[in-house]
Amino acid sequence: QVNVVESGGGSVQAGGSLRLSCEFSGYAGACMGWFRQAPGQEREGVARITYGGADTFYIDAVKGRFTISQDMAKNTVTLVMNSLKPEDTAMYYCASSLRPCVFVEWREDNYNYWGQGTQVTVSS
Repeated sequence: QVNVVESGGGSVQAGGSLRLSCEFSGYAGACMGWFRQAPGQEREGVARITYGGADTFYIDAVKGRFTISQDMAKNTVTLVMNSLKPEDTAMYYCASSLRPCVFVEWREDNYNYWGQGTQVTVSS
């Protein structure tokens, strides 16, 4: 079992930035990603990255504003969020899959390990 711990959430005004970090207690797999769930909405994928960082994937809503990266030495994945909007407000979850990113896409049941989430609140 791999433990996943997120950190870095908080409250910011629109246009601000936040940096989320996710630490894995062991080998997390071939694909690591961030999901989010806003109140009353289903959880959605936001960004994912292949192990080693060669490929990244983003949903259209965050392209050009969010950047996902990996530090293999520290076994961490980071999500830098710039130009935040109120609609980015959500609980953000880090997850990983033992399967490659190109296969798992955004399907939650393809991800094996999940963190408890960190809250991001963006005020207008």
